[in-house]
Amino acid sequence: MTGIAALAWAGVAFALLPLALVLLNLRGGAQGFRRPSGTPPAGTRVSILIPSRDEEANIGASVAAALASTGVQVEVVVLDDHSADRTAAIVHRLAEADARVRLVAAPALPPGWAGKQFACARLAEAARHEVLMFIDADVVVAPGAAAAAAALLLADPALGLVSGFPRQRTGSAGEHVVVPWIHVLLLGYLPMSAMRQSPKVSFGAGCGQWMVARVEAYRDVGGHGAAPQSRHDGLSLPRAFRTAGWQTDLFDGGRLAECRMYRSFAEVWHGFGKSAGEGMATPRGLPVWALLIGIGHVLPWLMLAAGLALGRADLLLPGGLGVAANLALRAILIGRLGQHPIGALLHPVGAMMVLAIQAEALWRHLRGRPSTWKGRAYVAADSRADGIREPVRQRP
Repeated sequence: MTGIAALAWAGVAFALLPLALVLLNLRGGAQGFRRPSGTPPAGTRVSILIPSRDEEANIGASVAAALASTGVQVEVVVLDDHSADRTAAIVHRLAEADARVRLVAAPALPPGWAGKQFACARLAEAARHEVLMFIDADVVVAPGAAAAAAALLLADPALGLVSGFPRQRTGSAGEHVVVPWIHVLLLGYLPMSAMRQSPKVSFGAGCGQWMVARVEAYRDVGGHGAAPQSRHDGLSLPRAFRTAGWQTDLFDGGRLAECRMYRSFAEVWHGFGKSAGEGMATPRGLPVWALLIGIGHVLPWLMLAAGLALGRADLLLPGGLGVAANLALRAILIGRLGQHPIGALLHPVGAMMVLAIQAEALWRHLRGRPSTWKGRAYVAADSRADGIREPVRQRP
């Protein structure tokens, strides 16, 4: 076997690994990427908390959907983070029509805080109920979403935080290609059963679009103030809970909520890049991810193309098997999560774009250049366990 043929077979192995883990994670039962069901205790009250900055296009639909919640009592608290558009006026009108809606004005952003972290911390202070449900302003929840998430959280006293992954709606080609990689990486590289059985901080993961916490656990942990500079609360908040001794979990919220994160390729690039330094784009992490993604999701397509172009069966067979594994993975996600087929057909392009976004973010960090988002500039933050503040009170 030639060296290049051996590399082609390595691509098959690296492509089969995430496919196998997706199949395990999406199997039925409590150990997979489960869809929450069940009923919360009678009288459960949920504060639905929505940080908003220049969200006039989304906030009305988000608040209206939250108010339609069934199975629990809800209040909806929106924090207007110095919006320059009609966000505050829209929420004010909704509050006049429904006493369950409250509008909170954000104080000036203090040094050492990221905008969303500070907004969520202030929302938690304003909340009156025992379950805190943070959603982004572009998330629209189904009527049963708050009750289902609260039931999952309150069913296990060890759980301090659960996080739902909404269905990701995409409209432009750039969105179709890149956004579905949220689920490719989550389901292809995080073993759900190990996450649930282990208290390790490194298994802490979630989706910042939808986080649900017990109020007493949130206060013990220090809430979003445990990692005030973070721009990736989908990692930093679950890890803060685990650092304090609380367990965390995540669930498939695709039938309970939907979200359109971005509306152009430029927004996709900047949106994913702003928080990349807290996930994949680290000096130690990016080389590992480059190998996993490059060998498992790009190399098979190159080997298949080379085999076809050169008439080499020793490349054609492993290349074809690796591509088949990639397409099988994406077909499963299309069926389960409703991903757009264009993203599957351009799978290696999406893989290269993910790596390019991470590489650009790391380069920017190493050069000392901040990332910008919604008019604010941020430097890289640290969401590792040793970058999270000590909890207010350690759970026994």
